Amino acid sequence: MTLSQAVADNLPFLRRFSRALTGSQDRGDRYVAAVLEALVEDPNVLEGMDNRRLALYRLLLTVWGSVNGENEVAGHPKASGDKRLESIAPQSRQVFLLATVERFSMPDIASILNISEADAQDLLEQAGREIAAQVATQVLIIEDEPLIALDLKGLVESLGHTVQGISRTQAEAETAALEQPPGLILADVQLADDSSGVDAVKNILEHFATPVIFITAHPERLLTGEKPEPAFLITKPFDTGAVKAVISQALFFNVKSGASSATEVSSSTQASMV
Repeated sequence: MTLSQAVADNLPFLRRFSRALTGSQDRGDRYVAAVLEALVEDPNVLEGMDNRRLALYRLLLTVWGSVNGENEVAGHPKASGDKRLESIAPQSRQVFLLATVERFSMPDIASILNISEADAQDLLEQAGREIAAQVATQVLIIEDEPLIALDLKGLVESLGHTVQGISRTQAEAETAALEQPPGLILADVQLADDSSGVDAVKNILEHFATPVIFITAHPERLLTGEKPEPAFLITKPFDTGAVKAVISQALFFNVKSGASSATEVSSSTQASMV
């Protein structure tokens, strides 16, 4: 496989990881842009690792670590959400996201970070403890599949949060949110009456800002490089660990997770979000 093909194949997932790491679509994409610039300047920068996917993630984390938390890529200062990152060790967070969002194995994570597998496992356990201790909140689940809704309810509660309700339609979701503003929204995209979870979120966010995580079977379809896009996604059918990771990240940054912009996605794009 050529270098250009390896980059093209992994770019959507590299962008997903970078956004989860930074808590921002714009800042996450700036780091990925810096990785691409580094590859243009020196195509041999990935040498030393046989697996180019792992090498790309290592390069991204090298770029991210090179700013030492002081300044963002291209001279952009840290957002207020970044200050909260200081309470969680950076490498612990990296391991947590690599394992639960990107689903890398411990050997792969150890290779990306150039540490031992034992150290990677210790960092993963540390991150779980630190992130779970950050904040507990009320969660609104917008999901029309009963079994999936129950699964989401169980894992949300296992993190110490409270499920304030489960909505099956856009109208139910909007009513529930207005009656009691949630601290987090976990939203499916296509609802029971063919209404849109995206439209529901858009209308809810007109009244107050709330972190949002969208659910889709094809997250790569939403990471096309054309704005607007959501910053936080979980894959359907989902992995429990990945959902917990994304929930923790969304609450940790306490931002709208790109949801306000994601709600502006065209109806043609919504049709592919199943």
